[in-house]
Amino acid sequence: MRISFLLHNAYAIGGTVRSTLNLAGALAARHEVEVVSVFRTADKPLLGVSGKVRLQPLVDERPEAPSYEGAHELMARPSDVVPPTEVLAHRYTALTDQRLCAFLDTTDADVVVATRPALVVLLAEHGSRRYLRIGQEHLSYDHHVSGVRTAQNQAIRHLDGFVTVSARDAADHRRHLPGVGTRITGIANTAPEPQAEPSDLRVPLVVAAGRLVRVKRYDLLIEAFAKIAAVHPEWRLRIYGQGPERANLRAAVDALGLNDHVFLMGPHAVIETEWAKASVAAVSSEWESFGMTILEAMHAGAPVVAADCPHGPGEIITDGHDGLLVPPGDADALAGGLLRLIEDPGLRDRLGAAGRAAVQRYAPRVIAREYEQLFAELREARTPVAVRVMRRARRAVRDLLPRTPAPSQAHHSGPASRPDTKPRPLRPQGGCRVDTEGRVRVWVRASGLCGPSGSPGSSGLSSSADSSGASGLSSAFRPSSTSGPSGASGPSGASSPSGPPGEGFALVLRHRHGDAEFRVPLEPPTEAKGAWTATLARDRLELAEGRWDLHVQRPSDGVRRRLDALLVEQRGLLHAAPAPEESVAWWIPYRTKGGHLALRTFRRTAHGEVTGLSAGDGSLAVEGVVHGEAPLGAGAALVGIARGEETEDLETPVTTVQGRRFRVRLTSLPGPVGTGDDQEEGAGSGEEGVWDLFLRPAEDAAPVRLGRLLDDVVDRKKTTKYPAVALTPAEGVTVRARFFFTVSNDLAVRLC
Repeated sequence: MRISFLLHNAYAIGGTVRSTLNLAGALAARHEVEVVSVFRTADKPLLGVSGKVRLQPLVDERPEAPSYEGAHELMARPSDVVPPTEVLAHRYTALTDQRLCAFLDTTDADVVVATRPALVVLLAEHGSRRYLRIGQEHLSYDHHVSGVRTAQNQAIRHLDGFVTVSARDAADHRRHLPGVGTRITGIANTAPEPQAEPSDLRVPLVVAAGRLVRVKRYDLLIEAFAKIAAVHPEWRLRIYGQGPERANLRAAVDALGLNDHVFLMGPHAVIETEWAKASVAAVSSEWESFGMTILEAMHAGAPVVAADCPHGPGEIITDGHDGLLVPPGDADALAGGLLRLIEDPGLRDRLGAAGRAAVQRYAPRVIAREYEQLFAELREARTPVAVRVMRRARRAVRDLLPRTPAPSQAHHSGPASRPDTKPRPLRPQGGCRVDTEGRVRVWVRASGLCGPSGSPGSSGLSSSADSSGASGLSSAFRPSSTSGPSGASGPSGASSPSGPPGEGFALVLRHRHGDAEFRVPLEPPTEAKGAWTATLARDRLELAEGRWDLHVQRPSDGVRRRLDALLVEQRGLLHAAPAPEESVAWWIPYRTKGGHLALRTFRRTAHGEVTGLSAGDGSLAVEGVVHGEAPLGAGAALVGIARGEETEDLETPVTTVQGRRFRVRLTSLPGPVGTGDDQEEGAGSGEEGVWDLFLRPAEDAAPVRLGRLLDDVVDRKKTTKYPAVALTPAEGVTVRARFFFTVSNDLAVRLC
């Protein structure tokens, strides 16, 4: 069967995109499947597409691409089909109408599935009876504006089938559309088994994920978490996603003084690695069409506390068995549910394990079968009775006939195939996992590793991935020479960059802003279709501070390519902090904007790790721990080095010392005043009124840079923000100042 999905933008991040690509990948195991993306906004889909699924964009909006069509004359004319009240109506134009109608006129698909109201309307008006026309509802009946609701209701009448993602919403549609002959049914979204390790439920972290929109009620979650932080200050909340409510949520965090407890993390393409860090998952929505994040958290073994809103949570979670349901819109109830799990590790373990078992009913093969059954029944319903009777008779006769075995391939007498001697293109894909000792275990699975196709060892290494982007990952971490301690022989050692490429297949680490380079041998797979592996250990490889790009180099011809990152598991970093007496060598693997694997490295003989920042009561306060050869002593002080020539340096004594822990309070700042309360670093006033902060451990000691390095956050300035506070210096002039983290995750302060 040929199945086509119409998707607004397969290159974006969102629940509809994720669920559609998941379903497409599942169906592609048995059918020809394509995803037709109306728009193309990136070189590669951010969420990944199964290698078995064909992706076809209709309008290219990449400004730098040769096929860019944003300036096409038809892009200036509005759509004649899409309801003007559709939330994305402004994105649809005469050009998208033309391309979509051309596709619907010429496709040879057996089934076409439209995934949002604009596309449902187009499919109903311009689709053909040559194929099944199926609409999908990824919201719910009550959550469309009237114009969209009216247009989609009218369109549903002309479709073969309409699928909602919850049984309750299907019932709502049938109740509002009496007498409509279209088959309306509920089929849940699918959530593939994640490739990341499940959560160990040991990190004091609550995670939520979704669009930052009002209906998700993250403001309520932040309010609830203030109650958590008051009694369990070691716990943190991370909210992943982007959207129009970001500024309001940031203001709520500031108002409640939760800047060291609640973090807006931005979008994350491979969210399964973030659920694996969570000990509790939170869903605070006032309504959900389904609840994909619930399934994702369950897969990771993170127990879920969800508002029992329409329509999804109550259909997915059995309260008290595989998760907790609380009344929607109630911050106290939400806080109570979170506290139950935070204070009862045994309950976390039980609900997490039950959730992992319960989520199997949403496995891709299960949901794909439901769609296959729907398609088969709809096709049967469109077939005349006489034809159906004839088909049944033919099947009955065929079943009575003896079956002849298929010809064996062993008797194939055609000409022997000749191996291709041309060099295969090198397309390395892989990822890494950080263990609790901070070692980075890299795996590589790619085409072209061993030179010409057909050469020894080249079979079984495929550049395609499944819908999660990491097929067969687990085999990369089975016991082998790379999984022993860091002192073991094997790939954890570094060799000279001048080593001959013929010595072996290698992982090459190259400093992004310099010539430094290290080659690390890759160990071949220990089994068919396994991954090549290497372990990067901090005590065996001295990487300078900065960013290192990872390449794969082929020994046969020296060709090297950047390693595409499919999965980057960082959870081990949350258990791997060095002792205060040790110097800091800290590596954070991450996925770049271009989708490649890289390392962010910090290397300091002495370092002041910031553990707490507070802003209020007319002062700014810093708490931290000194690492390395820099014990605290008499004369310890906070030192601010001014960036601008017109600004004086600052110094203020440390107020509290306990071993290597310190606390210092800043009540005044010298220098000129900038402009604008919301001014960010480097804007408006340039470098004037900006101080980089250091700790002088003792009277005659060298200053130690202050920063927050020792976790899994690559670019802290994007996720960790602080409000401005009014300070009153000795001269009596009130100024406002705020903390910020620099591009190197170091601490600074500025006037604003």
